[in-house]
Amino acid sequence: MLTVPGDIVTPRLILRLLGTAVTQACLVPDPATAGQLLGIPVSTELLDAPNALAHDLRQLQQDAAYAPWASRAIILKAEMKMIGLIRFHSRPSSPAEKFYRENAAEMGYEIYPGHQRRGYAREAITSVMQWALETSGIHRFIASVAPENIASLSLVQGLGFMKVDEVVDETDGLEYVFLLDTHGNTGAGSLLC
Repeated sequence: MLTVPGDIVTPRLILRLLGTAVTQACLVPDPATAGQLLGIPVSTELLDAPNALAHDLRQLQQDAAYAPWASRAIILKAEMKMIGLIRFHSRPSSPAEKFYRENAAEMGYEIYPGHQRRGYAREAITSVMQWALETSGIHRFIASVAPENIASLSLVQGLGFMKVDEVVDETDGLEYVFLLDTHGNTGAGSLLC
């Protein structure tokens, strides 16, 4: 079977939640167990840079309801191969420390080398935004991008995100913060149809 319950399926991709057991196996690292639990081999890129997974575990310890918002493997359906990762940093919350974070979901994503520049990130991002809208009524989204990441800047701006802030992340350094509110934004709204 190609898909499992909870998968977000797009024309070319399957976005599959890793879940706590896969995340823990990746962090050990035990790629064989992680792959068996996930249903496909986990990528070496994920195992080599597990920061997102460590973040997921911390979030889950603080808030069990974060589970459906956590990391998803981006799987290329044609090859049943993991080509990236997408996640929300936390569940949307209210009240928020900054106006643009109010009831907004911040996402992070990565497409691994060899699969970049083929529209996979756009396909994954629009699909998780649609999922958030349909399952939780969330229509405000945040993406933080390093100023030197030209491809990602172009992607978020092309999706209709607008720059609202600049922050210095303790891990990633300077980041531009972008917000997209799909209500009343005709360009973005058409992406979520």
